Amino acid sequence: MILYLLVIVAVLWTVLFKLRRRRMYKLAALIPGPEEELPVIGVAHSFLGDAEGIMSALQYYSYGSMQHGIFRGWLGHILYFLVVDPVDLEMVLKTCLEKDDLHRFIRKVIGFGGIFAPVSIWRRRRKILMPAFSPKIVEKFVEVFSEQSEKLSKRLADSASGEDFSIWPFLSSYTLDSVCETAMGVKMGAQENPNSPFLASMNALLNVVCERIFHLWLQPDWIFKLFPQYNIHQDCIGVLHGFTDEVIQKKREELKNEQRSQPEVDKQFDLQDYRTKSFLDMLISLSGGERGYNNEELREEVLTLTIAGTDTSAVAIGNTLKILGKYPKIQEKLYAELMEVFGETKRPLVKEDYTKLKYLDRVVKETLRLFPPVPFIIRKVLTDTKLPSGHVLPAGSGVVVSIWGAHRDPKYWGPDAENFDPDRFLPERFNLVNSCSFMPFSNGPRNCLGYQYALMSVKAAVSAIVKNYKVVGLEETSPAPKMRVKLEIMMKAVDGYQISLEKRTSL
Repeated sequence: MILYLLVIVAVLWTVLFKLRRRRMYKLAALIPGPEEELPVIGVAHSFLGDAEGIMSALQYYSYGSMQHGIFRGWLGHILYFLVVDPVDLEMVLKTCLEKDDLHRFIRKVIGFGGIFAPVSIWRRRRKILMPAFSPKIVEKFVEVFSEQSEKLSKRLADSASGEDFSIWPFLSSYTLDSVCETAMGVKMGAQENPNSPFLASMNALLNVVCERIFHLWLQPDWIFKLFPQYNIHQDCIGVLHGFTDEVIQKKREELKNEQRSQPEVDKQFDLQDYRTKSFLDMLISLSGGERGYNNEELREEVLTLTIAGTDTSAVAIGNTLKILGKYPKIQEKLYAELMEVFGETKRPLVKEDYTKLKYLDRVVKETLRLFPPVPFIIRKVLTDTKLPSGHVLPAGSGVVVSIWGAHRDPKYWGPDAENFDPDRFLPERFNLVNSCSFMPFSNGPRNCLGYQYALMSVKAAVSAIVKNYKVVGLEETSPAPKMRVKLEIMMKAVDGYQISLEKRTSL
């Protein structure tokens, strides 16, 4: 009898659930989806593989969206639309501001940091963050990037034997040191100690988070706790939070001591006074000092900056080096520019050099176009949203913004969209119909505030390496570079960025 009642309840619940969502089903049926979609689970089986398989599936759906204008897929009971058209994407990124529920897994790590915060929290925090990322402030960090990139170049000397090696540990150590010094005012020393617990914990956590996003059985917390990934997850969070909390506490005490010893007339906050301060210093002051952000809010913002800044920049540097190894002529043209700017000296990079390194700028941007570190963004659709293309996204669904697809869409980039051509970004050729055709740092109100910061870090590292070493790789015969990639929140090379370096003799 009890079993009979349970069956009736289950059937009634299912019927009511489907009735409430009938408009969603109706609108979804108007949009093409993959042939391999299955009952109940939808396309979930496409994501059962490893991180490379997950990325391959999303690339496949991106091409489907290029062909049909938009692509639909059910992930269990959740409906997602994958969009690549930049005109549609502009509307999505301006109107669908709430991050998708899948971001709850990264929120367990960093809380409500600006990138992943709900709109209600994000609006307030972004106003505080914006002044901290002004060009005048960011350019003051060039000295840090320059010092750390020179250190990176020297550390690579022992590996410049012509043999293949993974440069990833070197790059992530460089970006972590740069980010920690600029974000927290802490010299992490990861380049001297590549086995940094903070860095190892961060990489392990991102891997676990990605597994939870795409593997349905890891999503419910009570099930996740039964898997070994849970213990890894908790241990790594302890390392990241413990370190950051200690830094914040010390910074609070340091600022209190400074204030006590400061004359009353000098206590008013001025951005110009913060030219050598870290983002943490500025967040404390810009949010209102003792009456501003509490320690947990500071930890959320600092951790967001640290994790996002470390991984995205390291990936962008690694991808650029891999590309230069595939196209030696492009590399030599870049080297010639570096020699023109730096000459035979071994002087470090200064902020005035950035405006002179025009070809470096084009090489980095073209790499970001074909291999964006963050290839997909997911947003919630809270109300029915009609796109410029005429398609309607129903309330309650999610939309996957395919940056990877938008950057390769031949309708906007031409028939050679898959080719690597830095000169696309020459002023006379770079004429985007829509800004969402090129958005390696997102677009719209929730775009990445730190894009200038990231570009400066990437260019500092690439220039320091190419000045001193020749990157050797398997030369690509096609203008369209091939690279096996995987998705671990960021899109990374499967091989861990295996390259070969040869010491240049002209310096």
